[in-house]
Amino acid sequence: MTTGPGDPGNYAAARLRLLTAGARPGPPRRRALSDLTDAWLASLLGDAGEGVALVAVGGYGRGELSPRSDLDLLLLHTGRGTREVAALADRLWYPVWDLGIALDHSVRTPKEAERAAAGDLRVQLGLLDARHIAGDPELTAALRTRMLARWRAAAHRLLPELREAARERARRHGELRFLLEPDLKEARGGLRDATALRAVAASWLADAPREGLDEAHRTLLDVRDALHLATGRATDRLALQDQDQVAAALALEDADALLRRVYEAARVLSYACDVTWREVDRVLRARRPRPRRAGRPAERTPLADGVVVQDGEVVLARTARPERDPVLPLRAAAAAAQAGLPPSRPALRRLAAAAPPLPVPWPAEAREEFVTLLGAGEAAVAVWEALDAEGLVTAWLPEWDRVRCRPQRNPVHRWTVDRHLIETAARAGAHVRRVRRPDLLLVAALLHDIGKGRPGDHSVAGEAVVRDLAARMGFDAADTAVLATAVRHHLLLAETATRRDLDDPATVRTVADAVGDTGALELLHALTVADALATGPAAWSAWRAGLVADLVRRTGAVLEGEGEPAGAAEAAGERERSAPRPAAGAERLAAQAWRTGGPVLSLRTRAQTPTEAGRAGPTEEETGPEPVGAELLVALPDRPGVLPAAAGVLALHRLTVHAADLRAVDPLGEGRVLLLSWRVAAEYGSLPQADRLRADLARALEGSLDIPARLAERERAHLGSARRRGAGAPPPKVTVAPAGSRLATVIEVRAQDAPGLLYRIGRALEDAGVTVRSARVGTLGANAVDAFYVTGPDGAPLPPREAAGLAAELERALGG
Repeated sequence: MTTGPGDPGNYAAARLRLLTAGARPGPPRRRALSDLTDAWLASLLGDAGEGVALVAVGGYGRGELSPRSDLDLLLLHTGRGTREVAALADRLWYPVWDLGIALDHSVRTPKEAERAAAGDLRVQLGLLDARHIAGDPELTAALRTRMLARWRAAAHRLLPELREAARERARRHGELRFLLEPDLKEARGGLRDATALRAVAASWLADAPREGLDEAHRTLLDVRDALHLATGRATDRLALQDQDQVAAALALEDADALLRRVYEAARVLSYACDVTWREVDRVLRARRPRPRRAGRPAERTPLADGVVVQDGEVVLARTARPERDPVLPLRAAAAAAQAGLPPSRPALRRLAAAAPPLPVPWPAEAREEFVTLLGAGEAAVAVWEALDAEGLVTAWLPEWDRVRCRPQRNPVHRWTVDRHLIETAARAGAHVRRVRRPDLLLVAALLHDIGKGRPGDHSVAGEAVVRDLAARMGFDAADTAVLATAVRHHLLLAETATRRDLDDPATVRTVADAVGDTGALELLHALTVADALATGPAAWSAWRAGLVADLVRRTGAVLEGEGEPAGAAEAAGERERSAPRPAAGAERLAAQAWRTGGPVLSLRTRAQTPTEAGRAGPTEEETGPEPVGAELLVALPDRPGVLPAAAGVLALHRLTVHAADLRAVDPLGEGRVLLLSWRVAAEYGSLPQADRLRADLARALEGSLDIPARLAERERAHLGSARRRGAGAPPPKVTVAPAGSRLATVIEVRAQDAPGLLYRIGRALEDAGVTVRSARVGTLGANAVDAFYVTGPDGAPLPPREAAGLAAELERALGG
């Protein structure tokens, strides 16, 4: 038995050879796959005679056939008999289905195709890319001509509809260049937007910037090709578990290199969309009747020296001479940001091509305009990204190349590194009146993560980068030192406030020594707030804001000589040995717990404000949204096993611990009482009753409640669901914090948050025979970041070797 050219087996074998021959994804392979498919479909149609044409539309029509792409096909006919057309369709569609290839098909006359397009924008867009495969070519050509003519005639009405569809996609799917698992097709800056830009160009009303656009489009198609082969599915979502394999198929170093390439492509497409839709708006406005005298040119309003506003964009004045004015690009950018208007792309391109480099060091005017740009708030973000797209940012700051489109794998971060930096500067603009040197705050905000992408600690690397940058920008030695300190220690306040005991004088002294003076402290405080707010909702809350404000207040007192006096180490030691006094409400609970000998609980189910917590209340912008939950205060006489028992009871009642604080007090001068302050939320349902928590805690302490057995089942279920989701968490990391305290050893634990984690940590510390003097427990996204102040049986810090052994043992216990 012989087989013909239309035999599905022959096509399938040839297709398989093409996709597995070792050639990388790219235009040649996509074209070869389209040609192969064209030939096969043409052989299936055979000699159908006049009045019938097989037409590829949509992505297939553009020759963008990925390994698992649908075949978008139109069987076009002039009105033959129903049976004859149905037989032709069966001859085409069934072999495609038999091979398991997805098929989007229709059978229409030219008039039916036009009516379908008139009622469906997607159908109309697909027909704009119609390409003849087989049959009567004149029939296909006539349809293409009519569809293009209809599109151009109705462009003034259809383009706003197309733009609204793009906005709706962006609302549903987000921005491709900021997503860890982006949809390559639907997200903003993806393949759908590339198709929309082609449609705008076909309308003849406007055109997208061409530089880099084709390459960006090819990049996304290449990644989709590799993704289809890696997964064996027709998917456009670049999931985390597939990224390493896709990167390898594209000969990229790792998944981060893959994401960065995808983000770069999306950035080009997004910028092209911004420019194109502004041009569409301008053209459509010009078509509307308006009261304007004939021959009068568009109004140009002066904005700055050499800069004017025209048609809602910032452009260069006719008298501007960019080739003689190196500061003009910064002046134009600052003026645009302050006015809240986009800079014209032709103006930016002229500035990038003609303006000479800034002198080194920068003149004072350049620094002033740079700071003015950064201080414009949210309006600075769009202007900065337009400058970056045209190469102006790297002309000023070559170091920007390392952070552009660099992904951040921590799910707490919502932006890439470069976008996070300009967002931080925009947030810092709200705090310029609270610091003595607003210019240093804004520059530090822009550059605080500039060390990311370099070897080692990004704060240390960033300090070195900023010292060079600040000198080039013309800052003197003193200002350069302040900027370097801000970058080096931009995480210091948040990490110390949430992970260290603020009642330990060593904590405050360490911060004071690092910061140096009150001017740097206030700048670092504002930078901390701006950095957290620009990170994402999970990075900031009223609780964190209050802790940071408390640390700043204490550190400021030390720097101003109101705290620990110099040379009074003995007095400081005595103060450290005395237990801190709790707040009034906590003191009453502690006294009650000492008198009754049992646990006493207070459960508040409303959000606590910073003022209620006894701290200076930050502004609403500083605190960010506070999650709904509860505040639980537990007091009971000091005894072994308190921490694991309390943590275990909370886990059994399905309470998620967002933050916790443990400390010992002596409310009546008769003995130690442990105070445990918890910020918790119910995993689902309502909060448990305080009486039930108290009863279970009493049972756990007396040994009648088997917490390990009860938690074991929950942990197995949690780990099983995590595996089913394909989640792979890094192993726990336990370290000894250097110089954490003079009276205790600080053990820091970082691990994937999970039910019962705090119970396991507490039990491991109890088993090791150490005393938990105090603890700071917090969660950041899916990660637990906890610090435990521990002492040995003699009440002193652990010797270095013993402390290292404890950390190693705890790490083994958590990893098991």
